Amino acid sequence: MAEGRIRNIFNLLVGVVKYALLSVLLAAVYYLVFAGFVSTDTEKRLRTENKLYEKMYPEMLEQSALVSDVIDNLELRDAVIYKDVFYASAPSLDPLSGTDFFSGSDTIPDRNILKYTARKADALLGVTGRVEAALQEVAARIGRDGAVLPPLSLPLDGVSFVQVGASLGDKMNPFYKVNTRHNGLDIIASQGDPVLAAARGCVSLVVRSFKGEGSVVEITHEGGYVTRYCHLGDILVSQGQTVPAGRKIATVGISGNSFVPHLHFEVIRDGEYQDPVHHFFASVTPAGYANMLFMSVNTGQSMD
Repeated sequence: MAEGRIRNIFNLLVGVVKYALLSVLLAAVYYLVFAGFVSTDTEKRLRTENKLYEKMYPEMLEQSALVSDVIDNLELRDAVIYKDVFYASAPSLDPLSGTDFFSGSDTIPDRNILKYTARKADALLGVTGRVEAALQEVAARIGRDGAVLPPLSLPLDGVSFVQVGASLGDKMNPFYKVNTRHNGLDIIASQGDPVLAAARGCVSLVVRSFKGEGSVVEITHEGGYVTRYCHLGDILVSQGQTVPAGRKIATVGISGNSFVPHLHFEVIRDGEYQDPVHHFFASVTPAGYANMLFMSVNTGQSMD
């Protein structure tokens, strides 16, 4: 009698366990079937976002490479400005360019974030120190007895980046349709607009001509600098005359081999041609200067 009861209880427990296991198995099967064929709104949204990111990722890589090239180009030009204008070395602006700490991982331990932040803070402090040292060196050079600033004023009043054309380098000649050496900067302007002296100096050459560079005014400045203004209209100064910075010396014309009315502006130091755009940064906003650089580099045809 007792053995029969025990057997019944055992069979009941076995049945309960089998039922429970079967219920769990069925629940798992139902879940897998439901998850495989039915998506929630959140899952649908995440899938859509993943597909969008997959399409955007190659474009983002290209944009990142483009931005990197632009930054490298700007740093190079910044170094040229410091060297040509201030006779000093430009400080490093991107001390963390080689840091790849965040690449390849979405999960970063807190201790590593702290280490990275500390390194970044130290590097930024170092950059601050180098920038301050460079500025102090520039200020010291300017403050010395006999120190001379290069021509930094605009040769035309209110020049914007949309007026900037081809600068230094091999450019397509508009008349002969071949690449020729271009030694200055083309600035689009209306005929008759006033042409201004970029710095104080002595008028060392005045030429009135209808050939080549057309009518030209050349001004010699302290420090070995010479500025030349070509394709002029009316000339308002005479050779040997001393003019202050900003003085109206002529008007914009179309004399000589000029495709359209414009000013061809040159900056020469110790016999070597300089990029005039590098001498505009002190007279325009940083954004305006960056746009002028872009226009001057990417304009492939000169106007003379």
